[in-house]
Amino acid sequence: MRTMLILNDVHTFYGHIHALKGVSLTVNEGEIVTLIGSNGAGKTTTLNTISGLNRLRKGAIFFDGQRIDHLPPHQIARLGVSQAPEGRKIFGRMSVLENLEMGAFNRRDKDGIRRDREHVLALFPRLRERLHPPGDTLSGGEQQMLAIGRALMSRPRILLLDEPSMGLAPILVGQIFEIIQDINREGTTILLVEQNAQMALSIATRGYVLETGMMVLEGPASDLLTNPQVREAYLGG
Repeated sequence: MRTMLILNDVHTFYGHIHALKGVSLTVNEGEIVTLIGSNGAGKTTTLNTISGLNRLRKGAIFFDGQRIDHLPPHQIARLGVSQAPEGRKIFGRMSVLENLEMGAFNRRDKDGIRRDREHVLALFPRLRERLHPPGDTLSGGEQQMLAIGRALMSRPRILLLDEPSMGLAPILVGQIFEIIQDINREGTTILLVEQNAQMALSIATRGYVLETGMMVLEGPASDLLTNPQVREAYLGG
């Protein structure tokens, strides 16, 4: 199995705050790997450091054998790393269609963009019904679909998902996780940050547990689901 993403002893700071303290992880091609932990553990910082939005101070990040931690975000995206951020962060005044087109800003293949847009709308039929209203008129679940769809429009090789279930009704959470599995089955590798540890570990291949900026556990997702420490801290005992 080919390793697609490697974080090696990554240290990231916010000013004087040491947010990531030697984080190391790997994601193999075709996997769903989940990163769980409490609020403030450093999960979003990890994703933002991978995508170039935060700069590491020590360590290295490799994607498909190439070191990427010195590259600006648009070049990292061009290599095939795409992120659906926490809080969705869609463009509220733009239409759904315009938001999707923004996801393809790095591309020039018009026919490919058109095919991928149709594929996203097939994954999320609700978005097809709402193509022209502004993004900020969508429900929370629809905005989450749009955020994931926008990320897919760059045709990523690895998709970074940050809290896709946040604020959603339970029935929508199930739908979103089914779609995440569909995206993975179609060939996209996924690194998933998620507060709903039960759901995340139920669909993941492997998992990592992050506490106060440090990795404290890792292993097959099935093992973490039954781990007493994980169950007590994140799965309700």
